[in-house]
Amino acid sequence: MVSASALSAQTCADGPVTVGFVPKLDTDPYFQVAGKGAEQAQAEIGGKVVQAAPSQATAEAQIEFINNLVAQQVGVIAISGNDANAVAPALKRAMANGVKVISYDSDVATDARSLFINQALGSSLASMMLQSMSEMIGGEGKFAILSSTPTATNQNAWIDQMKQEMASNPAYKGLELVQVAYGEESEQINQQQTIALVQAYPDLKGIIVPAGIGLPAAARALEEAGMTGKIKLTGLAPASLIRKYIADGSAQDIWWNVSDLGYLAYYAAQALADCKITGAAGETFDAGRLGSYTIGENGEVVLGPAKIVTPANLDEFKF
Repeated sequence: MVSASALSAQTCADGPVTVGFVPKLDTDPYFQVAGKGAEQAQAEIGGKVVQAAPSQATAEAQIEFINNLVAQQVGVIAISGNDANAVAPALKRAMANGVKVISYDSDVATDARSLFINQALGSSLASMMLQSMSEMIGGEGKFAILSSTPTATNQNAWIDQMKQEMASNPAYKGLELVQVAYGEESEQINQQQTIALVQAYPDLKGIIVPAGIGLPAAARALEEAGMTGKIKLTGLAPASLIRKYIADGSAQDIWWNVSDLGYLAYYAAQALADCKITGAAGETFDAGRLGSYTIGENGEVVLGPAKIVTPANLDEFKF
């Protein structure tokens, strides 16, 4: 089997290239803001940003965009995977055609890319979501998880870790996870699932929503049902979209600088295209105003630590 780094090493650009970003979904504001960060980096170092995303959060939809970007002869594809393995064959074909591949936000199979630009250590995000929920409901009671899709790589890893921490950490012995539901990257379905969870479990105390579209949708659904504050919410979402719920104490949030994620991904993509890096652990590259980054195991580059957003630090987060 030819490794991702071996395929990527076949060609080296002699200047800035076009980087094709393939987010999970075209309507998600998270990826729009990340795209703005990539454009900031492009303005500093040259090249071109092309963002092409599907209207449905499926691997099949992303594959079409991957193939189109290969046909356009972009230098690098940066993808947030809807399904780690389903998109891998298309990404491997792209590399075989001289296109380098990185993932960002949500990883893909490691042999189908050279780098993964991670917003924060997945282990820390899972721990912070569980910690936040426990604190909000007093350390005991039933809670649910409202994830995005059953195949979402990052959400599944976070959910698995939360289950492991609950089983091993005595501090969480009073917590009971009653169900994992899925909002399918749809505001309407997230709202429907939120109300369905409340109806199915009358003594439910909280919901963890590890998805940017889902958390604001869940908050609005509870508000329309007159249940704001009765069911505590935490998870991942732009802080600005749930600002009033954080301010009134009915929700918390785990977040980072989303624009910087796109900015870092663009710098990494250009360094990979120029063969300044290959994706090997220990290699370093410059990322403009963010400074120098070192590649970790399995090609992972971590943007930085996230924070639990509460009324006390809410003003730090503009998005």
